[in-house]
Amino acid sequence: MNILLNAGPWLAVPPPGYGGIENVVATLVPALRARGVRVVLATVGASTVEADEVITVFSEGQFADLQKPYNQVMGLAHAHQARVAAELRRRRDVDLVHDHLEVVGPAVLAALGGPPVLHTLHWDLGKHPAFYGSWPQEIAVNGVSHAQLARAPAALRAAAVGVAHLATPLAERGLRFPRGEHIVVMGRVCPLKGQHVAARLCQKLGLPLVLAGPVSGLGSPAELARVLDDPVHPLHDHPDVRYHRDQVMPHLDGDLVRWVGAIGGAARDELYGSARAALFPLQWAEPGGTAVVEAMALGVPPVGLRRGCLPELVEHGRTGFLAATEEELAACLLRAGELDPEDCRATARARFAPSVMAERYLELYAATRARRSPRQEPP
Repeated sequence: MNILLNAGPWLAVPPPGYGGIENVVATLVPALRARGVRVVLATVGASTVEADEVITVFSEGQFADLQKPYNQVMGLAHAHQARVAAELRRRRDVDLVHDHLEVVGPAVLAALGGPPVLHTLHWDLGKHPAFYGSWPQEIAVNGVSHAQLARAPAALRAAAVGVAHLATPLAERGLRFPRGEHIVVMGRVCPLKGQHVAARLCQKLGLPLVLAGPVSGLGSPAELARVLDDPVHPLHDHPDVRYHRDQVMPHLDGDLVRWVGAIGGAARDELYGSARAALFPLQWAEPGGTAVVEAMALGVPPVGLRRGCLPELVEHGRTGFLAATEEELAACLLRAGELDPEDCRATARARFAPSVMAERYLELYAATRARRSPRQEPP
């Protein structure tokens, strides 16, 4: 099979730090190629994942430009997708397009015709109600959790061919770190992730907490300080920056509760893998949960509110704890040491390894091609 996998123009694959979609693509591509799939990757020039072909418009990721005014940003995704469309018009050897570019990807591909398309839904499906509510049925979709698809508009659900849970290469690496006492919250700092709840709970319980992740793309305390000190900086009044300043920073004491910024590579694995628990005080219905499966792969039990995809990923009382309220969440944190790290690792190997995700996508590709009607074939 020859597929064109569209990662979009925002970040390199894999990303240098935080980048949920790009990490998913970086995990999937090698596993597909190991199964004989030929991958043409549409991305940015800075990407380093090995693919059979790479097509690009931009040399570097354009994520930072998303903070600019709309009339300066609106053409970025379209420029990238126009290159994808030109490639599909030029060649007839692509069996399927696997698209990951929000809205612009499926809109252009539906108008273009051509090979079958599977579009993976990574985000909150309450967004873009006009588009999702009139979804082009020639574009197949898959969710990253059953909970995500259950909340989708009817038109999206009608085009769904199934669910593929996210995976992590950590599930196959067998990394082990000495267990520490700290709790970790890993991910973008924003109201939906609930870092303010984590800080409040851990201060109350006297548990050391490390918050790791960027604030509106700002990856270090020094970067954030420069933005906060500059009233005319474009990010000064960004909602995530205001959230961190007003609701998270008051809890930071540099000792019991710390924010370390965005970290990656071996340092990230060690910080995560040595934690007593990974905390998920989610304030929304999380669709995918990459950080959840990463924690389990490192033998760290996830402890979170029972929302979104978490009940699909975590077996309460065996591989983690789920709570209905903040009071229950606090009690669960104190019990994290009761769980066997090897149960977490075994579950991650069986359910969330890259090989498992790749096999599932091969099934979804077959389902996507099978639903293709003759009238959708290009002239």
